[in-house]
Amino acid sequence: MRTIDLTKSNIRELNEELHRQGGGANEDSWEVLNPRGAHAVAVGVDAPISISVKGSVGYYCGGMNKQAQVTVHGSAGPGVAENMMSGKVVIKGDASQYAGATGRGGLLVIEGNASSRCGISMKGIDIVVKGNIGHMSAFMAQSGHLVVCGDAGDALGDSLYEAKLFVRGSVKSLGADCVEKDMRPEHHAALTKLLKDAGITDIKPDEFKRYGSARKLYNFNIDNADAY
Repeated sequence: MRTIDLTKSNIRELNEELHRQGGGANEDSWEVLNPRGAHAVAVGVDAPISISVKGSVGYYCGGMNKQAQVTVHGSAGPGVAENMMSGKVVIKGDASQYAGATGRGGLLVIEGNASSRCGISMKGIDIVVKGNIGHMSAFMAQSGHLVVCGDAGDALGDSLYEAKLFVRGSVKSLGADCVEKDMRPEHHAALTKLLKDAGITDIKPDEFKRYGSARKLYNFNIDNADAY
């Protein structure tokens, strides 16, 4: 295992070393010590490596991740796993606002709570939150899955496209064009896999409700003007 201590190296040096792993370098296990809330930890990694961050991080940790597995043993600031393409990012604590924003693939697991706008404009990423999420989560979410084992705040799924939302607890309110939908066998199967991939074994898929788009805002209709 390669260890980098951020009291002795800076973020640029760390990320440069991680970026080299896709170009012939073969160090596949990394440990990052003393992040102390640093921003942009392990961004833009494009290699099948494991990165363990021992502490809490600031903005955009794991952003644009591709292939790597990033585990943060602490909490994360805004934009964790923003625009992630593939791989897996695990936050052992809580995550601030817009976690997983615009993500196109991969799996983001938040073992604590997530703040507002979790999964905003998600485009294929899967997000599993073991706790609660804040308001305006999955705003304009286009594809992928958002799984919430706790409660959801106001305006869940506002202006939603085709992402699938699963909430185990209560939903304070639904956003424009977001409605509750039936849980069909294929949704149970997808949810079972997501919970397993997130390491959740004590919660059953039939404890969740599914939410999705009513598809009334795809094209402008004057009768729906108040909903825009």
